[in-house]
Amino acid sequence: MQILLKIQYRELLGNKAPLPSFRDVGFKCFSEFEEDGILLFLFAIIGEHSRRVVEICAGNGKTCMATNLIINHGWEGFLFDGNDAQVKSGQKFFAEHPATRRLPPSFTHAWITVDNINNLLRPAEGEIDLLSLDLDGNDYWIWKAIEAVRPRVVIAEIQDIIPSELALTIPYKADFNAWASPQPDFRSVSLKAMTDLAKSKGYRLIGSHLYGFNVFYLRNDIAPDLFPEVSIHTIQDNPSTREGQSKRWPKVKDMPWQSVH
Repeated sequence: MQILLKIQYRELLGNKAPLPSFRDVGFKCFSEFEEDGILLFLFAIIGEHSRRVVEICAGNGKTCMATNLIINHGWEGFLFDGNDAQVKSGQKFFAEHPATRRLPPSFTHAWITVDNINNLLRPAEGEIDLLSLDLDGNDYWIWKAIEAVRPRVVIAEIQDIIPSELALTIPYKADFNAWASPQPDFRSVSLKAMTDLAKSKGYRLIGSHLYGFNVFYLRNDIAPDLFPEVSIHTIQDNPSTREGQSKRWPKVKDMPWQSVH
């Protein structure tokens, strides 16, 4: 069915028919929400080049952005996570899965820092099709530090409870762990700060999943006519984000956020 969908999307493109929106194409296979469908649509339209995906903080690999592409579409994967038990579980999962047991993706246990990220990415060095960032912490600082790979598409989790006009992130701390804190909402980066960073690296914001905290960036040299830049307001105009900004943001707004411009 996914292959048929890819063919149909490409036929729409070839016939110059209107393309569906992200809201219309989402589905879940291995992603937590509907990102698998959005990624299938996106790469059907812009094409697959290296067929390489890097996922930073992939958990156990059973619920992440890379796995559908690896298992069902034959992509080469480079997955990382800071939890050794999760990594071992993921290695076992891919080693036993019929689609990947002959050549499982690289799955590395590492606590990601700005000092080690580029060395860790050397095996995937160069242009890759997809970079997925989901650190729940130093996301801004890690993407800022990345030089070893040049992704065509970046999907990043941001902290959507931060109001749209604020460019805020947590201060960099190499051992930061939001889930060991009494205030786990003090984590990650605002959409404005991440989008400003994306622009400085040559990317534009093109959409999100339904809840507005997993957002998609596309490199500026790729399909600007098909996937134009969308506004931060458009992304954050959804019930989940509005509720988070109303109820959760007041509880952490006085935490030591760092303003970035």
